[in-house]
Amino acid sequence: MQSSVLIGCSFGCSIWLSRCKVLYYTIFSWLYGLVGSCAHLVMVNSSWTRSHIVNIWKVPERTKRVYPPCDTSALQMLPLERSTTPPVLISVAQFRPEKAHGLQLEAFALALERLDSDFLKPKLQFAGSCRNKEDLERLQKLKDRSVELHIDELVEFHQDISYRDLVQLLGGAICGLHSMTDEHFGISVVEYMAAGAIPIAHKSAGPMMDIVLEEDSRETGFLASRKEEFAEAILKVLRMPEPERREMAAAARKRAQRFSEQKFHEDFTKAVRPVLLGRS
Repeated sequence: MQSSVLIGCSFGCSIWLSRCKVLYYTIFSWLYGLVGSCAHLVMVNSSWTRSHIVNIWKVPERTKRVYPPCDTSALQMLPLERSTTPPVLISVAQFRPEKAHGLQLEAFALALERLDSDFLKPKLQFAGSCRNKEDLERLQKLKDRSVELHIDELVEFHQDISYRDLVQLLGGAICGLHSMTDEHFGISVVEYMAAGAIPIAHKSAGPMMDIVLEEDSRETGFLASRKEEFAEAILKVLRMPEPERREMAAAARKRAQRFSEQKFHEDFTKAVRPVLLGRS
């Protein structure tokens, strides 16, 4: 009897707490929308973010897209010519779960299986930082997974490296991998493009809507969402004739200039000026 009473109380409390949470989030969402709709100016970092904010705050005329400043001056100076002995792929991201490094490993392994037998095997370099113990454990699991996939000799992990070392790695890569779903913008993708590494980015949000777009009617990279799509894109870059690769890399580099610090300054000033003049 006592057990039944305890179970009944627990079940009742659970329902009550759930209803309280729903009420809390409903009120919070309403207040969030109300406060946002009162803003004189809303600046967002991508088209995807703008769509989300406009849907909530309902002030499209006051919502301005201003891309974040990407200082890629050092990367823009790198030569577009790359050594392909062996060809190098790079992935730059913190070792966080949402970055989906495992998907990149799986896609790389699949690409190796489908690669022509007489083709020089490429290398995959991971470069990123670890914030805490969980990230370190995640990094170790990636290393273990590379062993399970029998590709550990072709995969390198560079943890907490300096920016100078990162620039050096980017300068040797023919393409860069990005696999986070719904990343609002995607600064690492811009860095790949500025460095002359052809981006293979997740087909969603910032990379799809703003970054990996045609420049002067020329392709600047590839988009993918599934393991097979990433593997196919990797193979396309590996098999690409050198003149074609350099042409795409040049288009990508030019595209990256749209996200420079100077462009940010211009867009920020353009967005803020009417508001400041209206108040004066």
